[in-house]
Amino acid sequence: MINIEKRNKVDIISFNVDKINALIADELKNEIIRVLDNSSPKVILDLKGVQYIDSTGFGCFLSVHKTARNNFGSVKFACPEPAIIGLFNTLNLNTVFEIFEDLEECIRSFRV
Repeated sequence: MINIEKRNKVDIISFNVDKINALIADELKNEIIRVLDNSSPKVILDLKGVQYIDSTGFGCFLSVHKTARNNFGSVKFACPEPAIIGLFNTLNLNTVFEIFEDLEECIRSFRV
């Protein structure tokens, strides 16, 4: 369901699905949390190709975000499709998460 790539001590998680909804959110959360079980994890969720996220999917992201913070790490988002950016903004989650249009820019943001 996910692919994990490591670059510059940053784990980049991309998705093999175009919808993140109640049917897969729990399994997805468990897979992502395994990556976050390290101390001070740096994780990017690459949303390229994801066309739809329901409330359960956003709940999954909030849970993952909390897990990262509890481990003194962070989760950032990259490459969301325009419709997904609209959902983040509508739900005011753009004030909770760091969201980047470009993957390379997101990776660089960890070096600051």
